[in-house]
Amino acid sequence: MKKYCFGIDVGGTTVKCGLFDTQGTVLDKWEIPTRTENNGVNILPDVAETIGKKIQEKGLEKEEIAGVGIGIPGPVDENGDVSMAVNLHWGRVEICKKLGSMTGLPVKAGNDANVAALGEMWMGGGAGYKNVILATLGTGVGGGIIVNGKIVTGTHGAGGEIGHMHVDDNVTEACNCGNKGCLEQMTSATGIARLAREKLASTDRPSQMRNAKEVSAKTVFDAVKEGDELAKEVAEQFGKYLGTALAVMACVVDPEVFVIGGGVSKAGTVVLDYIQKYYKEYAFSACKDAVFALAQLGNDAGIYGAAKLVLED
Repeated sequence: MKKYCFGIDVGGTTVKCGLFDTQGTVLDKWEIPTRTENNGVNILPDVAETIGKKIQEKGLEKEEIAGVGIGIPGPVDENGDVSMAVNLHWGRVEICKKLGSMTGLPVKAGNDANVAALGEMWMGGGAGYKNVILATLGTGVGGGIIVNGKIVTGTHGAGGEIGHMHVDDNVTEACNCGNKGCLEQMTSATGIARLAREKLASTDRPSQMRNAKEVSAKTVFDAVKEGDELAKEVAEQFGKYLGTALAVMACVVDPEVFVIGGGVSKAGTVVLDYIQKYYKEYAFSACKDAVFALAQLGNDAGIYGAAKLVLED
């Protein structure tokens, strides 16, 4: 009988690891460095080694382990192969085949944001729902789409790359993806800070945001909570961009719940208020009642979702 599984979340700096029971309880968590030198050749062997050590430390039998799930910062196709993971300095890697041969365990792989969405559906802000869109608002904007409990991967593993939806024709600077006017440029933490700097430069009106040594998304939402009118205008801009984008997505996916995560979500429900306002204005009538929730698993969403990968039917 299978009792355990491993959830692995590979980041550009560290690899987060979790040992779970098959009910979703995390039994142990730890991290190892991500060794990206030499085109990341050591990453999968390091993961295999740390899993082997944990199996030995806990006195587990391989027959008790359902497998290893792993999230990767790059597009992962349905075969568990990544075509390129820039932050890991990887080209094409057959993740499941390679890590499976190293560990002697079944392996399933997915894009890290999609896997995080699966984790939030399973044990986080989307618990109790089977149709979920996760938007993670951090340095960039990541996303994951779950339909009927399954990750939407797409042909190239790019399903859920919501940060690169085109939302503004007037942006002249390029996004990291090479296009211009992406959602990420408006609603990420860096995008919100840019909107705030532009707002402050366009007027002499007073704002407590002017007191910040460096304007950030936190600066904006802290000021919003204090009733700062200029900050509220920035939050309205942010909310319109993201709320409108999610309304468009709802016409395609029709989710039960939108889960908002990433560093920006730490400002709390005030963030949801601005997004929901515009979502409800622009969403198709059948989709207007979608629930909005804050992500709950934080940096652990990836390991939870990776574990869930190997526990799926």
